[in-house]
Amino acid sequence: MAAPLRLLSRLTVVTGGGSGIGRAVCQRFAAEGASVVVADVNEDSANETLQSLPRDYRGQKHSVVGVEVSSKESVERMVTTIQRGYFQPPSVCVSAAGITRDEFLLKMEEGDFDRVVQVNLKGTFLLTQAVSRALVASGSPKGSIITVGSIVGKVGNIGQVNYSASKAGVEGLTRTAAKELSRFGIRCNCVLPGFITTPMTEKVPEKVINMITSMIPLGRLGQPAEVADACAFLASDDSRYITGVSIEVTGGLFIG
Repeated sequence: MAAPLRLLSRLTVVTGGGSGIGRAVCQRFAAEGASVVVADVNEDSANETLQSLPRDYRGQKHSVVGVEVSSKESVERMVTTIQRGYFQPPSVCVSAAGITRDEFLLKMEEGDFDRVVQVNLKGTFLLTQAVSRALVASGSPKGSIITVGSIVGKVGNIGQVNYSASKAGVEGLTRTAAKELSRFGIRCNCVLPGFITTPMTEKVPEKVINMITSMIPLGRLGQPAEVADACAFLASDDSRYITGVSIEVTGGLFIG
């Protein structure tokens, strides 16, 4: 079934767009008519995503921009580049860039804690701030900011004290941003994926995957496209009266 054209003529930036959930979001948004800026620290991966995007609608123009989301200068440069290239700021942004540096709390190095927080939490802050500032300055009547948290931020996970802390922070940041930015017509919502088949989960041992799968009521890991479906809904006017919420895409894992 063809995707609806809910995002026709919308300009979207997706960080972490070079792989996994970010790539799936880029593909889904492009299928719904958006012009997509694929942003990633790995420009080769971002270009691979770019080549996979449909260009079926008049005026649809996709591009790639390199960005280090933990750097304020890099994020601001990215937004400036987008505005120069498209003569407008992105009205939709998805903060999907994220990393893991897993270790038990008693063994975790301070640097591994700091790096995960810098990319996952600070990066989300910098992107949200830069895009919302550009939208407000341009007088745009509306915008949709979508952050990618994790169900781990709600329930915790052994060996991921840094990751779970960063993703809990993303959820809190999103709720507060929603309260502050609503008066400018900017909605902010968070998607909480469960265990999704991505390059990140490929590192997990098979016996652990099997154990996790047995706990998921729907009986399987999720696909990146299923997270992208939720993002597309939040980006579109179908969710025009929704802000400050978190949508779990977990197959029922940790219900209640």
